[in-house]
Amino acid sequence: MSRETLIALRATIVTLALTGLIYPLVMTGVAQVIFNSQANGSLARDDENKVVGSALIGQNFTGRAYFWPRPSAAGSGYDARSSGASNFGPTSYALRDRVARQLGPMATYAGGPDIGRPVAADVESWFQKDRFGGKPGIVEQWSAAHPDIAQNWVKADKLNSDYVAAWRKTHAKEVADWVKASGGAPEPKPEDLAVPFFASFSKARPGAFPSIVEHKAADGKTVKVVEIVKEGSDIQSIFFDMWLTAHPQAELSQVAADAVTASASGLDPDITLENALAQIPRIADARKIDPQRIRALLDANLEGRDLGFLGEPRVNVLQLNLALNGLFGRPNQVASRSAFAVGWM
Repeated sequence: MSRETLIALRATIVTLALTGLIYPLVMTGVAQVIFNSQANGSLARDDENKVVGSALIGQNFTGRAYFWPRPSAAGSGYDARSSGASNFGPTSYALRDRVARQLGPMATYAGGPDIGRPVAADVESWFQKDRFGGKPGIVEQWSAAHPDIAQNWVKADKLNSDYVAAWRKTHAKEVADWVKASGGAPEPKPEDLAVPFFASFSKARPGAFPSIVEHKAADGKTVKVVEIVKEGSDIQSIFFDMWLTAHPQAELSQVAADAVTASASGLDPDITLENALAQIPRIADARKIDPQRIRALLDANLEGRDLGFLGEPRVNVLQLNLALNGLFGRPNQVASRSAFAVGWM
């Protein structure tokens, strides 16, 4: 073996030992000693010391007794395997629809005798009267005007698609009419029938909507079923945009931008102080406690601007909700589709 080969071999072994063994071990050791939490994923634990997530990745809380995160376009929401933005353009109705759905349950009046009052109850009472543009059938008009959104409702959950599939079995004429109009599609999928389904539903159930509702079973497990509702978060969110169109004179308070827009990653775990403050009345009402106590908790968990001048004051939603449960206990209500409903509520 030549001298040059031996030198190259020794250099390779030394480089491999330094960069592939010694350096990683030293960095891992330093990280574990100095930055133990961050090196292990910044895991968050509940009051029973169970891991319930990471402080670096947001979760989708929707229960009224919890702080809500900003919207997420990552998969079905905060899916770390599908990190990304929605990329909706400013003229996209899908963007308007998503923003409106966020606004419905949280919008309040900005002036007049109802200043500060949420509009949600007015959206519900207007919806129950079942007239839009001087015509009956709000749900039918909604699905006809935005068939893609109606189809997305069917595809959003298997319970929804199963509900439409069950409807198809008892409405042969409507299905046959759709097949004829579509050029003879032999076996339409449930989402294909979204528009005729909602048209039929609207005539049979004016002022109502099929919504997924959660119940606690006798064994303590959560059971989800589709029920006919006349009020609730689906009514407040899905039909808020139509309500606003029907009430152009309504003066509504502004909301924080991060309350209605998704982050680029779809995984942002934080919300701004402005967003969090706007949610205090809802949480205080759901938990039946003094709003000032929640404000004090919010201040205690507030993170300032990075380096004192970058970004906005913010709070971590997961850690804030853990602190809520730790101080005030877990609410009795089931948090619909909340991450907390999976294993530790």
